[in-house]
Amino acid sequence: MDSEPKRRPGARRRAAESTPKRVVNYRQLRHPFTPQQVFSDDEVAALHDTALRVCEELGIRILLPEARAILRAAGARVVDDMVFIGRDLIAAALASAPHSVRLRAANPAREQVYETGAMLFTPGSGCPNVTDRQRGRRAGSLESYLETLKLHQTYDVIHILGPSAEPQDVPPALRHYAMMQGQMALSDKPMFVYARGRAQIEQSLEMIRIGLALSEDDFNTGAWAVTVINSNSPRLLDNPMAQGLIDFARAGQMSIVTPFCLAGAMAPVTVAGALTLQHAEALAAIALVQMTRSGAPVSYGGFSSNVDMKSGAPAFGTPEHVKMQIGAGQLARHIGLPWRSAAGAAANANDMQATTENMMGLWGGMMGHATAIIHAAGWLEGGLSFGYEKFINDIEALQIIAELCVKPSGAEAEIGFDAIAEVAPSGHFFAAAHTMSRYSTAFYAPLVADLSNFGTWEAAGAQTADQRATAIWQANLRDFKAPPGAAEAADRLADYIALKTAAGGAPPLE
Repeated sequence: MDSEPKRRPGARRRAAESTPKRVVNYRQLRHPFTPQQVFSDDEVAALHDTALRVCEELGIRILLPEARAILRAAGARVVDDMVFIGRDLIAAALASAPHSVRLRAANPAREQVYETGAMLFTPGSGCPNVTDRQRGRRAGSLESYLETLKLHQTYDVIHILGPSAEPQDVPPALRHYAMMQGQMALSDKPMFVYARGRAQIEQSLEMIRIGLALSEDDFNTGAWAVTVINSNSPRLLDNPMAQGLIDFARAGQMSIVTPFCLAGAMAPVTVAGALTLQHAEALAAIALVQMTRSGAPVSYGGFSSNVDMKSGAPAFGTPEHVKMQIGAGQLARHIGLPWRSAAGAAANANDMQATTENMMGLWGGMMGHATAIIHAAGWLEGGLSFGYEKFINDIEALQIIAELCVKPSGAEAEIGFDAIAEVAPSGHFFAAAHTMSRYSTAFYAPLVADLSNFGTWEAAGAQTADQRATAIWQANLRDFKAPPGAAEAADRLADYIALKTAAGGAPPLE
């Protein structure tokens, strides 16, 4: 006869319900480790000094007359469309650029402080195509753009929105209406705005004010929009990018300056040479921002890597990419500004190559103490496609990194001498009191990874991580609920968008 007392019906369920749940907070992260170095302090100073020489002796070609006029008025020498920016002007710009920027959001709990030491992740962005296991590779559309926004909103470890899928079925003159309405209808996180000409920027910022019902005073309390400004390496700033720097500065919104220096192609083949060019282009853009409006929010940044010298294709997650990230972090600390880096993958499929490339890019950003790591989830084909399964697999990596931000305790109770004493030699700790009081909250619970043994995994269908990720993103979209206030924000925009659409929209600046 079984002497163990029988459980009453529902007892097991009540016991499970009373078990403490693991609570995580991935919304505001700080770097857990000290930054690393690949250059000596003297070498960093030499890179910086050489970049200043590039700006003042070789110059930056700036196509926008308005930008040249602003820099000329500040003291730069202008010859035709070449601008020669002295080191005194750059020093003044670095002195006035803010070291900390408040990134506002519809939900105050989603706000971020963009500063050295913070660690923010954004999704893979700017992709003309999307791909998943169910529907294959296809051109980005409004439907896929909205789907990707739902995925961004679902995971707290994505901190700033990004245009993962370019909605190519919406005309360029109207596209910014759909993109802004989508962000406010589906999310409450800090928003992204493309720098595609003054009219589109002004209307996008106006939509933020209307959708979130902001007064002018409210709008001036921080940066409600972020844009990424890419120089055209080597040493060229085109019309839309220069215009974006000016317009975002005047509006008090955040520009993230990002030269894209691929060593061996658009930059010298060496790590030091590519970083020197990146640094020079970034300093010139920061100077334009600060000469437009002193104290305007701006981020130093870089997205430097190397190319495959056989094909000329961009490479990511390479040793050179990681070295450039760490070196860029050293340069950012040298000038005292927060900075952005990037992960990403050159792989054409969501395979081991894609995972390795993205993980190395994430790790390089961590070692370099990047404030923002852009393209942190979903980027494939060097940015030509956003992968749904890739996004989910990358979220797993980001959540593991976020767990590293929680410092383990070395308190007496956590050291666990009593637990060690309780378990006899060759015993196990499964039933130890120390384990039983902590087991439900002790470890990270994987999103995608399957930790079962081979037999259990095989019996469950022998699915790979790629296959499991499909079910996860499908469930994310099926179960998605917009955050409170999102529907009202979208409704407030409806009349404005209808009026502007009827007037023909705003063509992007070429």
